Amino acid sequence: MTSAPDLTRPLPHEPDRLAARNSDFYNALWSKTYLTRPESFNTWPLVSGLIRSAPSRLEIGPGLRPRLPIVGTHFVDISPPVIARLNDRGGLARAGEITALPFAASTFDLVTAFDVIEHVADDEQVFAELTRVLKPDGRLVFSVPLYPARWTKFDDFVGHARRYEPAGLQALLARHGLIVERSAVFGMQSNHPRLLDFAVHYLTRHHTAAVRCYNWLFLPLGLILQKRLAMVAGLMDLTGIDEVLLVCRLEHAAPRSAG
Repeated sequence: MTSAPDLTRPLPHEPDRLAARNSDFYNALWSKTYLTRPESFNTWPLVSGLIRSAPSRLEIGPGLRPRLPIVGTHFVDISPPVIARLNDRGGLARAGEITALPFAASTFDLVTAFDVIEHVADDEQVFAELTRVLKPDGRLVFSVPLYPARWTKFDDFVGHARRYEPAGLQALLARHGLIVERSAVFGMQSNHPRLLDFAVHYLTRHHTAAVRCYNWLFLPLGLILQKRLAMVAGLMDLTGIDEVLLVCRLEHAAPRSAG
């Protein structure tokens, strides 16, 4: 009988091992929770404005916390429990990876990926795929954590591959023809090392109880306390910000190598 993996121990960021780590963690999480309606999140005012001009839309890695309206939206996720439940609610969900999206080029007016990109080792391939499936002038909405110096055990535990330096993130977007139209502070902005170490300890040693507490206490409380997104034009000053949400427009198709 094989022993359970030590999820508090950092693993090398090899693509296969990181993907397996994410799959194991999120399959376990989503099999024990419920679906939260998109209207419950502070992203809804932003999303509801964007979908008026985005009849063809895709959300990647929504879990059971989708931000786009479920009916008529395409979803790609790695977790079978997520795919089944989204399809039951009228979604168009299928299995897939963000590095190899199962869609033709220039398919979508709007693509979203909340708390997803930082989980993938090859982010150049991620953005190559995101921009490939976007129509010209289509919108990409995504969030990522910032500053490698703010790395904690919690980043390891939830399967992050990286945190971004702002300059590196801007260069990555420019290489793929993405223009930042709007931005906002995103997430809970809590990066206290001792608090996050405690969360990892509790999730590791008391996983079932921790997931139950998160689903039935901390998530509902967080939804009540969440602040309205304060969107600003262009890229905001990222000094001291733990996570950012960006609304980008695809200005042009990124050049592709011949080989």
